Amino acid sequence: MKGHRTLEAPKLLGITWPFIAVVVFQVALGSLSLYTLSAVRAYVAGESLWSKAQKDAIYYLNLYAETRDDSTYQRYRQAITVPQGDHQLREVMDQPSPDLDAARQAVLQGGNHPDDVERIIWFYRNFRNVSYMQTAIDYWDIGDDYLGKLDMLAVEMRSSFAAGPVDARTLSDWKARIVTINEGVTPAAKAFSDALGEGSRMLLRVLLITNLLTAMFLIAIAWRRSSKLLAQRQAFASALQEEKERAQITLQAIGDAVITTDVEGSIGYMNPAAEQLTHWQAGQAQGLPLSALFSLVDEQAEEDGRSLVEQVLSGSLKGGAEHARLIQRLDGSTVSVNLVGSPIVNDGQVSGIVLVLHDMTQERQYIANLSWQATHDALTGLAN
Repeated sequence: MKGHRTLEAPKLLGITWPFIAVVVFQVALGSLSLYTLSAVRAYVAGESLWSKAQKDAIYYLNLYAETRDDSTYQRYRQAITVPQGDHQLREVMDQPSPDLDAARQAVLQGGNHPDDVERIIWFYRNFRNVSYMQTAIDYWDIGDDYLGKLDMLAVEMRSSFAAGPVDARTLSDWKARIVTINEGVTPAAKAFSDALGEGSRMLLRVLLITNLLTAMFLIAIAWRRSSKLLAQRQAFASALQEEKERAQITLQAIGDAVITTDVEGSIGYMNPAAEQLTHWQAGQAQGLPLSALFSLVDEQAEEDGRSLVEQVLSGSLKGGAEHARLIQRLDGSTVSVNLVGSPIVNDGQVSGIVLVLHDMTQERQYIANLSWQATHDALTGLAN
C-alpha cells in the first residue's frame, strides 16, 4: 500500500495551498498594517489642524477685542469650528451606541479630508483604550476645556459689544483671560501632539515586529512544506526508478524480442532477445529506422502496402491473434516470427510503438518433425 501511495501523482492544489495561504495571510497582514498606519497619519494630520485652529481662534479673538470688527469675529468662529468638530466626534464615539453619521459629520467639521473619515472613526473605535492613545485623548480633553472657556468668552464679548461701548478695564480683563487660556491650552496641545507622535512610533514598531515575526513563521512553514514536497518527490523518483529497473530486468529476461520506436519509426530500445534475432547491437541500432533491422517479405505484407509502424498504429497487429510474418534481416537471412505490436500512449498522446517478435524457428522445426514422423517409419525412415 505504501508503494502505491508513493507513486500517486500529487494534485496541484495539494502542492500549492500552503504557499497560497502564506501569500494571502501576508497580504492581509500587510494591508491591515498599511490601513492602521494610514489611520495614524490621518490622526496626526487632524492634530495639526486642531493645533493650528486653536492658535488662530486665540489670535482672532484677541484681535476682535481690539478692533471690534465683525469680519474678525467671523474668522474666529471659522477657526473655533475645527476643535469643536473634534470635540463633538469624541462625544459621539464615546456613546455606547455611537451615531456613525454624526461622527462622520464631526470629522468633516474638523477639517479632515473626506478620504480619512472612515480611517479616523475606525482607529478611534479600536484604539481608544490603548495607553498612548488614551494619554493623547486626555490631553485633548484638557485642551478642549480651555477652548470651551475661550468660546464662552467670545460669546460674552460679542454680547457686550452689541449692547454698547465697552470700557478699557473690561477689555483689559478680556485680554488677560485670553492670555491665561492660551497659556493653559498651549502645553496641553504640545503634550497631546507628543503623546500622539509617541503612540504612532510605538505602533509602527509593533507592526514592524509583528510583520517580521509573522514573515519568519510563514517562511518556516513554507520551508517545512517544501522539504516535505522534495522528500515526496525524491521518493516518487526512487520508486519510479525501481519500477523502470524492474521493467528493464523483465524485458532482458524474457525470450521474445522487444523493440520500441517513436512515431517516426526510429528505434529507441532493444532487449537482448531482439539483438539476437536481428543480429544488431542495441547501442548501434538506437536512432536508426526500424527498416534498418529487418523488412517484411511475406505475401501478406506485400498485399498490405503499409509500413510496419503504420500497421501497429492502425491496430492491425494487436495482441490476441496470430500475426505470423516472414522477416528478412540485413544479412539476407530470413526468419519466421509471430509479431504483436501496440502503440505507446502518454497523457492521451501516441509517442511511439512497441513490437514483440517471437522466433518461430523452433516451433516450425518441431512441427516439421512431427509431420515427418507421421508419414515415415520410425525404424527404416521409409515413407508409410
